[in-house]
Amino acid sequence: MSEKTILVWFRNDLRIHDNELLTEAIRKADKVLPVFCFDPFYFKTTQYGTLKTGNFRARFLIESVSNLRDNLRCLGGELIVRTGDPEQIIPQLAEQYQVAEVYHHREVAFEETSISARVEAALWKIKLNLKHFIGHTFYHKEDLPFPIKDIPDVFTVFRKKVERDSTIRPCFETPASIPVPAIGDAGEMPTLEQLGLTEPIDDTRSVMHFIGGESQALLRMQHYFWESDRLKTYKITRNELLGADYSSKFSPWLSVGCLSTRQVYWEVKRYEQERGANDSTYWLIFELLWRDYFRFMFKKYGNQFFKPGGFKGHAPDVAPNQDELFEKWKNGLTGVPFIDANMRELNATGFMSNRGRQNVASFLVHDLKVNWTRGAAYFEEKLLDYSPASNWGNWAYVAGVGNDPRENRYFNVIKQATLYDPKGDYIKTWLPQLQNIPAKQVQTPFFLNDAELSMYHVTLGVDYPALIIPPQWKNPLDKNVTIFG
Repeated sequence: MSEKTILVWFRNDLRIHDNELLTEAIRKADKVLPVFCFDPFYFKTTQYGTLKTGNFRARFLIESVSNLRDNLRCLGGELIVRTGDPEQIIPQLAEQYQVAEVYHHREVAFEETSISARVEAALWKIKLNLKHFIGHTFYHKEDLPFPIKDIPDVFTVFRKKVERDSTIRPCFETPASIPVPAIGDAGEMPTLEQLGLTEPIDDTRSVMHFIGGESQALLRMQHYFWESDRLKTYKITRNELLGADYSSKFSPWLSVGCLSTRQVYWEVKRYEQERGANDSTYWLIFELLWRDYFRFMFKKYGNQFFKPGGFKGHAPDVAPNQDELFEKWKNGLTGVPFIDANMRELNATGFMSNRGRQNVASFLVHDLKVNWTRGAAYFEEKLLDYSPASNWGNWAYVAGVGNDPRENRYFNVIKQATLYDPKGDYIKTWLPQLQNIPAKQVQTPFFLNDAELSMYHVTLGVDYPALIIPPQWKNPLDKNVTIFG
């Protein structure tokens, strides 16, 4: 009797722990053939003129795949790595290794599902089945208290129902060993240059140095929960802007599946048992539940999330000079320090805080009146932790064409800046040319007169950009007005 081999096609599930694909393949087959494809599609230029994957995220992906290979090898396994179209590579390997079936995790965004569909069609031609698994969310879709088509369009309604009526399944066990067939050519990891990218330069101001891979993901969780014990204050510190531990920083590893959201959930539960539950332990789960929600909403609405009108069908108004405004925004040259500092951090490191993301998105859409999809595409290129559903879902939310009961998700960026960077430390980290301006004025240098600016050694339009739009806010130092209302 011949041996049964199952091909496990890794995509955004680059881990061994809590991975149903591996568990099931090992249980049902004599041999398992793990495969990862670096698909050139993800390294092309988009319709917006941005890259689908920038160099920070590409480096992180290479590190993650390399670590997966190392971890598989430690268990007696191997990872075949190829660069090319999965539609061609997966069937070719399936025939070469006489595979009986192919396993992969189901995605939700239309580009990813289109790739799956093409691979599935190619496999059907050689009489093989592509089996889909669901493994990117806390809640399995079969455990939701409603079918996908009836998922509430308001997050709060969704959250209350699933918290009341659904349960989160236990993690799958980590395999002790992984049997693989004899592999002649496992393939080489591509370099960034081979993917058409340059090596990123690490900025010393980065909140932390992110290294891809499951091993680093689990170390980060161990550090944040247990060694630094920062989980207990997460809700209090999560809106800070500087430093490694004000928030979990799990998102880059979650985005490519080096860390299982379900594993995080059960680790939080263990923490609550051993060190106590509080608002912060709940809030981390609450924030991660948004990831589930956006994935389910993408399943419900498909590619409507990529259209300017979202699933509400009415796009926000745009300025006639949006090309010029967009260029200033993406390069951190708007003249609004809080916006510029966040964009410069993103460009220099591939990371931006959640608080920063909401503000720069609101500013682009509501103050500059630029098509929000251009901002979402720019984030797709730059963000280390880019995930289609979370990124486009959040942008649609801010633009008022997605999941928000309010029509206008507007942030007063000056109010936000003074609340979350009251001493100006973040501004002065990323905009050192403003370091001499006092904290009370550093968020609004456009309200200073020439004499004041000269005293602080700043010339607007020379040392730091002049404001590119008329001020939308009152001077916070004017005692005769209420700025924030």
